Amino acid sequence: MDIAALIAQYGYAAVFLGALFEGESVLLLAGYAAHRGHLDFAALTGVAGMGAMAGDQFFFWLGRRHGQALLLRRPAWRSKVGHALDLIRKHPVGVILAMRFMWGLRIALPIAVGLSDVARWRFFWLNLASAALWAPLVGGAGYLFGALLSTHLAVLHRVEHWVMLGLVVALLALRGFLHSRHSRS
Repeated sequence: MDIAALIAQYGYAAVFLGALFEGESVLLLAGYAAHRGHLDFAALTGVAGMGAMAGDQFFFWLGRRHGQALLLRRPAWRSKVGHALDLIRKHPVGVILAMRFMWGLRIALPIAVGLSDVARWRFFWLNLASAALWAPLVGGAGYLFGALLSTHLAVLHRVEHWVMLGLVVALLALRGFLHSRHSRS
């Protein structure tokens, strides 16, 4: 079985599972695969949006149902969650709409929103809007990267050896600089 067949067979499932958690890397690659014709872009963004929604709803529920117990077990989280709760109290709509785009906080923020007094239906609709924005934007970035790459592939192929040589020289120079700086201190 070739890569294209694997992507066509398992791509949507991988996007859904990736979107349950962080998901940008998987969705960017899937957007590239859609540009190459292995996945349908509309279906891809729908699946990614559903995965994003499901993940955020689960973590919201976890925060609402078990948030205090989690904080008791993880005392180091208390200050971060406290800061997040202050932000949520001041700007609930902005935080919920933007949380999909806050890499590294995408699990913590829905848990914190669950700990807040934001109504579950309000969270649901704002989360839906956030996922509906996130999926086509991130998937579209992967798709556009594929388009950009394909238009410049012939040029890149002609100069790839020079680019690689330049990268090696730059890395060696950086390594030498860091080594000499470390030796002096």
